[in-house]
Amino acid sequence: MEFMGDRATLLETGRFVRRHAGNVADATISADAADNVDSSGSGASADSVETAGAEARHRRAADGGDTASMSVLGALLLRRGDLDGAEPYLRAATAEGDRAAANNLGVLLHQRGYADEAAGWWRIAAVAGSAAAAHALGRHFRERGDEPAAEYWLRQSAEQGHALGAYALADLLEHRSDAGAERWLRAAAEQGHREAAYRLARALERRAAEEARAGGDVGLVMGRAGRGAGAGRAAVAGPAASGRVGRGNGGKAASGRAGRGDASAAVADGVGVAGPAVAERTGNDVSSAGAEAGRTGSPGSQGGAGSQGSAGSQGGASSADAAAADGPQLSVLDEAAQWYQQAAARGHRRAALHLGAILEKRGELKEAGRWYLTSAKDGEARAACALGFLLRDAGDEESAAVWWLRAAQDGDGNAANALGALHAARGEQQTAERWYRAAMDAGDVNGAYNLGLLCAAQDRTPQAEQWYRRAAYAGHREAANALAVLLLQAGDATGAEPWFSKAAEAGSVDAAFNLGILHVGRDDDRTALRWYERAAAAGHTEAALQVGIALLREGDEQAAERHLRCAAGGGSAEAAFRLATVLDSRQPPPGPPALGEAMAEKSECEEWYERAAEQGHRRAQVRVGMLAAARGDMTDAARWYREAAEAGSRNGAFNLGLLLAREGNEREAALWWARAARAGHGRAALRLALLAARRGELTEGQRWCARAVELGPAEVSERAARLREALHQELTA
Repeated sequence: MEFMGDRATLLETGRFVRRHAGNVADATISADAADNVDSSGSGASADSVETAGAEARHRRAADGGDTASMSVLGALLLRRGDLDGAEPYLRAATAEGDRAAANNLGVLLHQRGYADEAAGWWRIAAVAGSAAAAHALGRHFRERGDEPAAEYWLRQSAEQGHALGAYALADLLEHRSDAGAERWLRAAAEQGHREAAYRLARALERRAAEEARAGGDVGLVMGRAGRGAGAGRAAVAGPAASGRVGRGNGGKAASGRAGRGDASAAVADGVGVAGPAVAERTGNDVSSAGAEAGRTGSPGSQGGAGSQGSAGSQGGASSADAAAADGPQLSVLDEAAQWYQQAAARGHRRAALHLGAILEKRGELKEAGRWYLTSAKDGEARAACALGFLLRDAGDEESAAVWWLRAAQDGDGNAANALGALHAARGEQQTAERWYRAAMDAGDVNGAYNLGLLCAAQDRTPQAEQWYRRAAYAGHREAANALAVLLLQAGDATGAEPWFSKAAEAGSVDAAFNLGILHVGRDDDRTALRWYERAAAAGHTEAALQVGIALLREGDEQAAERHLRCAAGGGSAEAAFRLATVLDSRQPPPGPPALGEAMAEKSECEEWYERAAEQGHRRAQVRVGMLAAARGDMTDAARWYREAAEAGSRNGAFNLGLLLAREGNEREAALWWARAARAGHGRAALRLALLAARRGELTEGQRWCARAVELGPAEVSERAARLREALHQELTA
């Protein structure tokens, strides 16, 4: 392929190279006037440029025909922006074969708008061995869409160790999804290129996420910087268990974070390469000295301001990187964190954001907060938002609100949602609504969902439906679930089902569970079980309970136990009780304790009973009381019976009455038996009848006998009938 241009240029290039093949070191300028000019190749001292009389001395030497001084003076004037003054000196030095001058002349011409002529001089300098000129030429060709030529020259630059050439080559290869991009990103990053370090870290982090997903650990990568203020719950009416709406984000309102968030996950990296005039500085060549020389634009998506990478920074790999090479093998995510740190230390605000997110995920909150603060002060709204969540979790709600306000004013919808949730929790509904609207205006669909939650909490159902519908049409799965619940509660099951299905297919665990409830109501237990199983597989506690109950009905006790353990571990008191019942059924019946035998340790089933009892499960409380009584611990038994009885358990009231009667407190025992009997406990009614008979209260005894006969069971009814007959005979005697 012809990369060199027309024949005249080719001949001129050949003469230039033959005449000056030994001139391999070039004078350099940078966009930063504070940088030193290294003119070692032409015999000029770098320090001389810094002295007050340097320009005058170089001017005298240049006017006397000294090529090196012409090049250095031209570079000095170019850096200052004096293009008219620089051009004659650069042309004269170029004519004498100074390749740095040829590169800098290309920079000057590009700044004047003569891109093709600039490319001609860059080509000459590049053929003479200038890595910076090869970089600028590659960028020139890429700007014009000639990717093969761009790759050729960028590769020439990168293979000479030019950091910016390596970065630009990596960008080109990444654009084509070429696996070789990472190699050149690493090469540039190891030379101190901060944008390369940032993008290398992003690539490593994505790889870590893929490895985590492949290994089933989806939550390994990224902190919680996209977290929101949570999402509310609402019960779905149904014949089985109650459903839940909006659980997906955690609390009462949703923002980008689920209960907290992932600022980093919200960052999509569209990293662009600036125009061909921006051939950044490395080594001894002039980097195309335009206003943006030394920087490469890196605009972020998601509406955030793009950060600019100072690609011209020089230097080798950091000490951390060197340690990584010699020490133990780092994990992919650890290596990503190191590159983020290198970029962040050089002022890359989004690298600081991502580093903070990784540190937060690790629990290193102090360090995470420091990097979030650094990024936020540099204007990164997502970092300000993430810092707000850290402060909120630390209990400093006022400081959190300050950072959320700053982020929200910069257009961060997540922060606006967090502010909305904060004001809603304080009862400031109008202010909350204003911030939710601001989030929606910023493009955050959670804003519409939160407005729906806010209206639903105020019983403004038509408005809630409107906002849920808006968010649902925009793809918000929990809004689709909430909308379906509203429709179902209004009696429109036909309209609710498609929204439940849409939400479930999008990954809403609650919607899958609610579909199970919907199908149970239609007596379609098979379909219901399928949805319950899907929700249970995603960690839905109540769904796991329903699957466990269904499997118990089918006689598959082993599979049922697995699901009940999941549900019980997730906090379901009913699941803990049913699991304990399954385990209890496998235990041999206890024999009478031997004299002097130590009290047996609690079995696993008793531990599950106790867990359920502590959560207020009445049947579990009664069972724990019975087990305590069997151990002879009457104090503990009485405590559990009383808790169950006070919560409305008739068995608890009956058993508590038995304990009290044995202790001689028949008066209080009668009170609890009466409560149990009124609740339908036949044995309690029989006990009251016997107690009344002993006291001679025959009419009262007959009344309780009649109640016991009515309530049963059969054995109790038979005894109560005999007692009633005896009392009748006594009364009529």
